[in-house]
Amino acid sequence: MNDAILDLAERVVGKVLELGADEVSVGVSEGSHTDITRRDGKVEQASESSTRRLGLSLLLDDKWSTHSSSDLRPEALDHFLERAVAATRFLEPDAARRLPPADLCGRGASEASLDHFDPAWKAFTPADRATLAQQLEDAVLARRDDDFISATVSASDGWGRHVQVTSHGFADATEGAWYALSAGLTLSDADGRRPEGHASYAARYRTDLPDIGRIADEAVERAQEAKGAGPIASGKYPMLLLNRVAGRILGTLSGPLSGYNLHHGQSCLAGKRGLRIGSDVLTILDDPTIPRGLASTPWDGDLMAAVPRTVVEGGVLQTYYLSTYYARKLEEQPTTGERTNWIVPPGVRSWSEIASAFPRAILVTGFLGGNHNALTGDFSFGIRGRLLEHGVPTTPLSEMNVAGNTLQIFHQLVEAADDPWTYSATVAPTLVFEDVQFSGT
Repeated sequence: MNDAILDLAERVVGKVLELGADEVSVGVSEGSHTDITRRDGKVEQASESSTRRLGLSLLLDDKWSTHSSSDLRPEALDHFLERAVAATRFLEPDAARRLPPADLCGRGASEASLDHFDPAWKAFTPADRATLAQQLEDAVLARRDDDFISATVSASDGWGRHVQVTSHGFADATEGAWYALSAGLTLSDADGRRPEGHASYAARYRTDLPDIGRIADEAVERAQEAKGAGPIASGKYPMLLLNRVAGRILGTLSGPLSGYNLHHGQSCLAGKRGLRIGSDVLTILDDPTIPRGLASTPWDGDLMAAVPRTVVEGGVLQTYYLSTYYARKLEEQPTTGERTNWIVPPGVRSWSEIASAFPRAILVTGFLGGNHNALTGDFSFGIRGRLLEHGVPTTPLSEMNVAGNTLQIFHQLVEAADDPWTYSATVAPTLVFEDVQFSGT
């Protein structure tokens, strides 16, 4: 733990209590972010930023407020704290707003077991970053063909440390690093359009990123499969939701599960806990303790110990996301207000094996805009992908929408493939749905 940051947080807690607050929570964060973008053989952008920020929550006479500042000079900070306490006195009381019970706060996993910090990050130099971006661009350009127009690649990384201290005895810190690589290219099409393809990966350790050649291959493949893309006839088709984009449909569950939407009467899943909301295939685990997980965390936003939980099991809804505030509002027990790593257990067959049984199916490889209503569950998303005929990719697809409802779509889930995507906080395999409505021509 960084002693200077910890000392700062502890001093602020003491100062705010002296100013009259009843409860205080202070978080101090610091970090850096570097990005190098190359386009068509040249560095288009190279940026590095460092941040240091203090966040403050306080309770005074049943009035709760939150404040933040990046000016941590002693004289500026004293003025900031005085104004924060003074402003809180003008608010309306809210008995549900206060620190969570101390016995619920703590660490759900050790810093070592989370394994968030790659020791090699400290030795990762600007020259190393520039070389990595150059290598990725070279790999993409080596795969260009006569239809090539342009390519853009990016190499990013960052580091952060966060300390949290409260007036009821909580004090802890977490630290981590991350890396990301992305490549995109634009091609020319016979009709004058310019199809694009992208590939992006993120990981906690640089050695966990895929080979540069694989990233370049995927970006080129995505662009090539978009050539000549267009709509096919509207209708109901089996849908194969590719692993790397499965989070878009799974994400329609997130809003309705939140305490905010449940409390405000804006959730289509209100009253559904313990009831079936999908087929037997649907199981979703939320695990904040996965080593090197992109959304792993020792504690949630309420400082409650982050623990694994089952969200949906065999199609039956098991839990909601209830922060301590909304749990009090709903007169429920708190769970957590934050989604972490969502895990969908994989199946045993590849998506191509599964698709071979369908005369025609649609493989969704990407989404283009759309909307979802947490209250009704209705959604409509633009898609891109491929028509599959007995599992073989044929016609490239675009200018189509997939439409459905959260309360129905997961009942149409018939199988999960064997290919979980591990470069996201949604670790899901390709998912196969039957009779999904697509709008095209």
